[in-house]
Amino acid sequence: MSKLPTRFLRFQQSYPKVFDSYESLGKAAAEAGPLTKKEIALIKLAIAAGARLEGAVHSHCRRALEAGVTPAEIRQTMVLAVTTLGFPSMMACLSWVDEILDSKA
Repeated sequence: MSKLPTRFLRFQQSYPKVFDSYESLGKAAAEAGPLTKKEIALIKLAIAAGARLEGAVHSHCRRALEAGVTPAEIRQTMVLAVTTLGFPSMMACLSWVDEILDSKA
């Protein structure tokens, strides 16, 4: 994975028990059903977009690429948000994934 944000690393170092519990919860949620890693990555990316969390969109875009999701699939996921989030919000989210995708090109 690419360089993690300093804030994230500082939290991990300052609160290792909380961080470990958080990581365990995420793993348990991912293993709770039949979804593939690719499907989970797209869902988490969409949730981050819906919440309008730029840092999370960046993070989940990188994780989606690591899970084998293509740039076209990531962009379509953002475009699908247009009818739920509205055009301006979808465009913001699309620009956030493009920041990651364009840096990988």
